[in-house]
Amino acid sequence: MKNVGKMGIHYLQRLNAANVPKDLIEKGQNRVIEASLTLIRERAKLKGELLRALGGVVASTSLLGVPLGHNSSFLQGPAFAPPRIREAIWCDSTNSTTEEGKDLNDPRVLTDVGDVPVQELRDCGVDDDRLMSIITESVKLVMEEDPLRPLVLGGDHSISFPVVRAVSEKLGGPVDILHLDAHPDIYHSFEGNKYSHASSFARIMEGGYARRLLQVGIRSITKEGREQGKRFGVEQYEMRTFSRDRQLLENLKLGEGVKGVYISVDVDCLDPAFAPGVSHIEPGGLSFRDVLNILHNLKGDVVAADLVEFNPQRDTVDGMTAMVAAKLVRELTAKMSK
Repeated sequence: MKNVGKMGIHYLQRLNAANVPKDLIEKGQNRVIEASLTLIRERAKLKGELLRALGGVVASTSLLGVPLGHNSSFLQGPAFAPPRIREAIWCDSTNSTTEEGKDLNDPRVLTDVGDVPVQELRDCGVDDDRLMSIITESVKLVMEEDPLRPLVLGGDHSISFPVVRAVSEKLGGPVDILHLDAHPDIYHSFEGNKYSHASSFARIMEGGYARRLLQVGIRSITKEGREQGKRFGVEQYEMRTFSRDRQLLENLKLGEGVKGVYISVDVDCLDPAFAPGVSHIEPGGLSFRDVLNILHNLKGDVVAADLVEFNPQRDTVDGMTAMVAAKLVRELTAKMSK
């Protein structure tokens, strides 16, 4: 996977070495970018038209895959996650009804607009600055089609920055963020990469895209993580105090006075007993029911969400973590659709 992630960079270097005119390369990249955005635009438009014709829908969840893994500091398997999650969502081993009684087979509850073609874009030499902009634009295209609300399937956690940026810019102001994770992902620039999956929330807070950031499930945090948290006014809830914080966290009320609530779920927020298929295994995490209680009881208008860091290459127990990720997607869908 690491070699796949670098193919586009190496290809572009070879073209530059061969003295291929830069404007020729850029024109080709622009055509690929526009084709990528056109596909998402037209799929979102079709799904939006369908829902408006059906009527009676205030908000409908729409899946958007972002199979990006190269900003991971360890393993890059999350790039393969979106199709595995979709496969598990529709697995015949379970039914299509969420715990709160919503049927995912109803297009008024859940639709899908496909994936941002991350590897194809990188194969054309598109760098991360442009790639992040493409992800942002793709999310905005989904949001343009009322009543669609994006639920983004990662991918590593670097995708949260361009997604939250899109949501905040499209809605015209900051959101409150509920971030479930073993790590705060708030390094200024982890290993020199400003787009690292360990730095996504630093970019979000610097951009003013969030009013409140609540981080829950934290159990691997450095001195810098705590200092950055204080710098940005982040509310960090560590697992070592979860028993004390449980009542508060299972009765959250967010989003008042801002444009809504954004939920970001890193699968490694869960204890590895529940979700072994992650890149960074951190014992001592949340139970699956802990996470569902937090989500089910949350009061607030959830305008968008992401689910990230599922690594199929480490999912060794008959697709167990894929099913866990799919269940989280189901319950997030129920929270977002109305």
